[in-house]
Amino acid sequence: MQAGYERLAKNLMDFIWEEQIKLGYRREVIRLYFPLTSLCHFFGRQMSEEEMLDVLHALPETVTRTLGNVRCSSKQGRFCIEIPEEGVAYVHANMHDDGFLEELVALVQTHDCSREKLLTLFGKYSQAVELQDMQDADFDYAIHCKDRENDPYYYCFHEEGCHIIYHRFTPEDYADLIS
Repeated sequence: MQAGYERLAKNLMDFIWEEQIKLGYRREVIRLYFPLTSLCHFFGRQMSEEEMLDVLHALPETVTRTLGNVRCSSKQGRFCIEIPEEGVAYVHANMHDDGFLEELVALVQTHDCSREKLLTLFGKYSQAVELQDMQDADFDYAIHCKDRENDPYYYCFHEEGCHIIYHRFTPEDYADLIS
């Protein structure tokens, strides 16, 4: 169970870090929303909504020491995980990466962002870039770096007129998306 809590905590901190890159840092409460299936992936087993709430209400000290008194609730299979101000401040003070995410966010905010420029950026940070065209109506293609241990995500992109939007998925959620 501890490994599941560690995966959840990393994902929460990654989400908060990404939000701070996109919107800037503010010392405030952040609420993140997850479907039950995504949370089950962290723990490697299926659970009911009630079982997952019990798991989330029992966050170990290793998580609460960094993220604070995390509050969790659910409604119809959708979970809200509320990170208090001190958890958001912890992420701001302690999360750093190699510059990839900052460059990605800056690139997708430009009007001349393209698949080719994205592949060049991913190639700058990885020797094992994987591009997959998607048949999904929400996304056109996904890019994944097989050799970025601290960044296991699949980045899914959709071209909308003169700009590109993206969302990143855990490997398990990406597998669900394309299945």
